[in-house]
Amino acid sequence: MFQETVVVMLIVGAVWKIVDLARAPHDRVLRILVACLLLLLAGEVLSFPEANRAVDGFTAAGVGKVAFNAIFMSGLYALILFFVSSTRGANDEYRRHLRINTGLLAGVLIALVIAMIATPADMRAHTLSTPDMAKPAIAGFYVIGNAYFVYAYLTSGLWALRYAHMASRHLALGLRTMAVGLFGLTITSVNRVVWVCLRINEPGSHEAFNTVNWSMTDWSMGIVLIGICYSAGVQLITRWRSVVHHRRMYHELTPLWTALAAAYPELVLNRAPAGSAWNRFRLRRTDERFYRRLIECRDGLVRLSPYLTRVAPDVDLARGPADQLARHITEALALKPATEDPDTELSAARIALPSGNDLGADARELIAISHALHERQS
Repeated sequence: MFQETVVVMLIVGAVWKIVDLARAPHDRVLRILVACLLLLLAGEVLSFPEANRAVDGFTAAGVGKVAFNAIFMSGLYALILFFVSSTRGANDEYRRHLRINTGLLAGVLIALVIAMIATPADMRAHTLSTPDMAKPAIAGFYVIGNAYFVYAYLTSGLWALRYAHMASRHLALGLRTMAVGLFGLTITSVNRVVWVCLRINEPGSHEAFNTVNWSMTDWSMGIVLIGICYSAGVQLITRWRSVVHHRRMYHELTPLWTALAAAYPELVLNRAPAGSAWNRFRLRRTDERFYRRLIECRDGLVRLSPYLTRVAPDVDLARGPADQLARHITEALALKPATEDPDTELSAARIALPSGNDLGADARELIAISHALHERQS
């Protein structure tokens, strides 16, 4: 049941990030994260005994076990690169880690393949409970594999802690929880190496040790998933609040935008989206629609500013109250000719400058004018 839960969560996470990647196909960090989730998902599926036996049935004994390790280890390799690539302005560090981790993974996988080939054909379907652990090839397979898991889990946990120091409070809590789970998985991998060594001279011994270790593995994986779910939940809630906020501001800008778009229809961006249905869907995303409308309103005011200076020559249009600016905008729109002479020189003026330098301050300034304009039109 626990494995099924892990698979479902990996499917949800992979689909979620694939959608994000479709919107930003050139984002290297997203590409690595999607690859990580898909590889871990495939590895979890192959870890089911039925799937492993099916692979062996289609190929040869031992292939399923090597495939599982290769795919799952590749997922952990991608997880390490995901953390490394998230460091801003660290391309040299990323390339260094890429070389080191690629070489290490390749060496481990080659060693696992050699160990499996060196194992007698009738023993290649071995598990950790095999009574043949004294065979060097079998013992080497598990020692090498779990040594890599120790490295991958420990490295990922340390990177998670590193980012927790730089993250927001809620995201940091999720990363620290994830790190605790990864350190737990590190310990269980060390325990498996110890167990293999103990069983070399005592086949069939220390079964209770293995049972406890598998229980610890499940708990550690659960903690990792809790950390991931918490971080993902925080990200989802933050994203939803942003969408709701931008949707509200988009509609609040409508009265001002409608008036300016009617006067300057050529300033309306992407009025007739072209291309595929997917591109049209992307253009309708809430954030993009809001930013586009804000830009169009600001561009419209710049174009209208010469007429605003004519109807209000002695008024500070850059700092005037919203209701006063709304009245002057109405008068300027009435003054503006239906067709402007292209040879007429018009000098732009600063209109409704925001109190701050951020985009939110600009939006609040224009929304106040839009509300005042709506009240005048009511």
